Amino acid sequence: MIVQHAVLRTPIGRLTLYAGGDALTAVFFENGEAAERLRFTRRTGAVRIESHADPAGAVSALRDYFEGDLRALDRVRVDPAGTEFQRAVWLALREIPAGATMSYSGLAARLGRPSAVRAVGAANGSNPIPIVIPCHRVVAANGTLWGYGGGLAIKKWLLTHEKALPRGTEKVPASPRMYGERPPRLPFDA
Repeated sequence: MIVQHAVLRTPIGRLTLYAGGDALTAVFFENGEAAERLRFTRRTGAVRIESHADPAGAVSALRDYFEGDLRALDRVRVDPAGTEFQRAVWLALREIPAGATMSYSGLAARLGRPSAVRAVGAANGSNPIPIVIPCHRVVAANGTLWGYGGGLAIKKWLLTHEKALPRGTEKVPASPRMYGERPPRLPFDA
């Protein structure tokens, strides 16, 4: 199997993209790339990776998104693999529009599984295509920012970019050192 690969510099740091055919299969943040690459290899098996300028149109869509076209990511076809439940969660995540957030419990209820809040959180946390499958739009029931593979500072940046930062979360530190994560280089870290 041939997998297309590209690296994109963004306001939130370097993103590494992988696509199989015409669908995006993975997005890695630079702060967790090694672990994600291992998970990707386990999921896909042996593949031949080829550089590509715009795998699955994701480079163009992400550039447009970061330049302010918040709907640009809707045009990217995705193939995240995963279990049937994970795929249902990831599909529901794509239905949360830019500019909105939803709680883990709200997402579980939307799926018709209101008692599956922890399972929804686990599926959200194992999303292999962050940003495009917008797991950053899920917040705690009280509106606080909670967990994100790229780090809370990036989650805050993305929600601010989408004008969806929940009230009261403005004081989330720009540097996520208190969470044990490597701080990214972000434009709002002035």
